[in-house]
Amino acid sequence: MSMQHARIAIVGAGLSGLYATWLLQRQGIDDVVILEARDVLGGRIASFDAGTSSLDRFDLGPTWFWPDYQRELDQLIHELGLARFAQHEAGDMVVERTAGAPPQRMRGYANVPTSMRLLGGMGALIDAIRGQLPTERIVTGQSVCRLRRMAHGIELDSEDANGHASTWHAQHVLLALPPRLVTQGMTFSPALPERLAAQWQETATWMAPHAKYIAVYEQPFWREQGLSGEARSMIGPLGEIHDSSMPGGRAALFGFFGLPVSVRQQVPEDVLRQHCRAQFARLFGPKAATPIADAVKDWAVDPFTAVADDQHSGGQHPHAPVATVASGPWQDVLIGIASEWSPQFPGYVAGAIEAARLGVQALPAPEAGLACSTPT
Repeated sequence: MSMQHARIAIVGAGLSGLYATWLLQRQGIDDVVILEARDVLGGRIASFDAGTSSLDRFDLGPTWFWPDYQRELDQLIHELGLARFAQHEAGDMVVERTAGAPPQRMRGYANVPTSMRLLGGMGALIDAIRGQLPTERIVTGQSVCRLRRMAHGIELDSEDANGHASTWHAQHVLLALPPRLVTQGMTFSPALPERLAAQWQETATWMAPHAKYIAVYEQPFWREQGLSGEARSMIGPLGEIHDSSMPGGRAALFGFFGLPVSVRQQVPEDVLRQHCRAQFARLFGPKAATPIADAVKDWAVDPFTAVADDQHSGGQHPHAPVATVASGPWQDVLIGIASEWSPQFPGYVAGAIEAARLGVQALPAPEAGLACSTPT
């Protein structure tokens, strides 16, 4: 089996992995390989395609960003020339509190600061960065399972879906996947420091316990009724619902499941979708019962996102663990850059940007060249 070489190996082709590669490329560092377990890029930024246009693409993962205080992400979106728009909030919201009682309308409220979305969904951000990277640097379908510290670098063993193994050699490794996936999906030789490994294992993975339902329609008919598309429910199956329509494209509603993971796993997906359509009809009228397309994404059963411990998590954003090894053989060669490692925004899209930049900055100067700075 041949050994493949790169100066820097990045494990994970979600936003943080792609952005780190983009930053390195801007510093003139091209000897990089990204190893991604999935067959697609983006990680937890995933989309439901309800048509052929990017305006028919709806977020299954993160949806919003807040430029008023997530300045680094906002700057990147501006630099990439991506169009943005405010989350639709005009109109009344609907609340259902008990089974058998009709839903109640109440005055809606505006989020402060304003929740913003991208035209084409968050996938537009992935596409824009990916479009500036050479495709040969990104290898999909490769699950990294072992890392060995060698005298002159690190060897990474990966496997594809058929169990075929590959080995890669790098001077540095950036871990662009949740800390729990690192500790439970990879073995390290020698082992990581116990305290660090325990901290990574205890860090909850954002999105992991959540599930979303999306229903797509030709028109946002609920707006004609003076409704914003926002709803809250104590009886479910969806607990929190929002308008997910795309300006110039199709209309949509999406909701977060309020059911625990253990309950969702016992119900077939087609049955879940039937219950969701019935709930939308209760809240927004009979037209909501017949979407032109709908989908469920349960992140808790995604093996590249969640582990067993995540199923019992409350779903809150995590506290950022230490991203580097302070001493020993893994010092200066292994850095966590996924969103969970972000000091300011752990778990958020903005956190992936911050953690990736900090990880690139933390690379030793002889390997990283000039220190990376926030793009202007």
